[in-house]
Amino acid sequence: MQAVITAAGLGTRMLPASKEIPKEMLPIPVDGQLKPVIQVIFEQLHDAGVRDFLIVVGRGKRVIEDYFTPDGNFLDYLESRGKLRQAANLRDFYSRVESSNVAFVNQPQPRGFGDAVLRAEPYVEDRFLVVGADTVVGELPLERMSVNSFLVTRVEDPRPYGVVVVREETVVELEEKPVNPKSNVVVVPYYEFDREVFRALRRVEPEDELQLTDAIRLLLREGVQFRAVEVGKVYDLGNMEGYLDYLRKSLK
Repeated sequence: MQAVITAAGLGTRMLPASKEIPKEMLPIPVDGQLKPVIQVIFEQLHDAGVRDFLIVVGRGKRVIEDYFTPDGNFLDYLESRGKLRQAANLRDFYSRVESSNVAFVNQPQPRGFGDAVLRAEPYVEDRFLVVGADTVVGELPLERMSVNSFLVTRVEDPRPYGVVVVREETVVELEEKPVNPKSNVVVVPYYEFDREVFRALRRVEPEDELQLTDAIRLLLREGVQFRAVEVGKVYDLGNMEGYLDYLRKSLK
């Protein structure tokens, strides 16, 4: 299984912090450590058995590439200064990176989530995951997913999200940020596709940015079935409210 992690957005909802620090690199507490959000997502996928990663980055995201490049000299420095716990934690992360195939592809302009996914087309095989690098889930049920499926959850206010009408795990309808939502079930940006999604993305005629949900809606209209896999704990860390909510719950 390959995983495409999209980390190319501008992160405007997290300004001014995201002006110089990619939102994917903002730290969150996990197991007594402060880890960048994208590391938490990478490690969760790695623990689930994924070993091939393609990370889509944009301008100003070179720090992500540097972070995923093991630095043996820094490990030696930490150990020489008696920072053994910090060195051990970093060494564990590096071991996961070194046991994986990690590559980067650039999205020169922020032209939408769908455009970021389309950048992966030359590099992925027939079955792959797409994961947004600003959302963490409490559990990652890859065993319940299949081609043409994505995670969903229930929220109090679904209007800022992609809203899904589901019947017995089958997606009936999908609408992006509706004024009058038809359900409180929303898309969590963890998807599984085959290469048909690229053909759908190329057929979409976007009004502004190319969105992944538009390609899924096109496939639904053409009779392709999508499965919705519901999960409980979901943390949208790409906005201040979601980020602070995670901090409050994790620090209790």
